[in-house]
Amino acid sequence: MNELRITDTNSSNDSKGRALGFEGNDFLYVVVGIVAAIGVFLMLYAVFAVSLLTSAVISALLAIGPTLWVLLFRNNRPDGYAEDFFDDLFNREGFTYAPNSQPSFPFHADTTK
Repeated sequence: MNELRITDTNSSNDSKGRALGFEGNDFLYVVVGIVAAIGVFLMLYAVFAVSLLTSAVISALLAIGPTLWVLLFRNNRPDGYAEDFFDDLFNREGFTYAPNSQPSFPFHADTTK
């Protein structure tokens, strides 16, 4: 018997790909952060003669920032997670019915009469 087998596959349009352990183009944030940190370190230390420790700390912050952004808000998260997170953080209920923020009335409508 030659029956056609149909199975679910991970086709190319379902997957965004992986690079450096990150899905899609998330690795670009990390790579750009590292390149920017190296550039700022060289500018501060070689051109502006800032101390080695100060240059290293400032450039490390530039490398750590995008890496934390990707790890906390993009890696293994659904699309729009960061926007929803910050929207919920600052707006809370937003434009939905929010019973906790509605004014309370000292009386209730008595419908039993």
